[in-house]
Amino acid sequence: MIRYDLRCDQGHEFDGWFRNSEGFESLRKAGQVTCAQCGSAHVEKALMAPRVTHGRDDAPDLHSPRDPREAALEKLRQHVEAHSDYVGMSFAAEARAMHEGLVPERAIHGEARLEDAKKLLEDGVPVAPLPFRARQRAH
Repeated sequence: MIRYDLRCDQGHEFDGWFRNSEGFESLRKAGQVTCAQCGSAHVEKALMAPRVTHGRDDAPDLHSPRDPREAALEKLRQHVEAHSDYVGMSFAAEARAMHEGLVPERAIHGEARLEDAKKLLEDGVPVAPLPFRARQRAH
């Protein structure tokens, strides 16, 4: 994995982890690398210095929020995961079935293809994107 410092066209700086430089470029060209603050898909690599670590004590803590925004996102993630059911790629079908009264309503989160999410919104199904990727949970 490789970490890049990124900057959107609005000047917001953030970072992202990618499998390799080709992975970053293909995701960026597809519009899938977006600013965490404003959602802009006009993102470029920012100037960055390499980080050299000399042992475990120097390694960055990748599990703890670095700033108040990341802490707020982590708190939101924990709330969503504690108070809704993860339905994976069945999200669009589950949301539509609830909207149409075919199954009882409940709080859910999951993943949907962009086309499916747009169709749900066009059909009046109340859905919203999450500002983080859902973690899969064992059932």
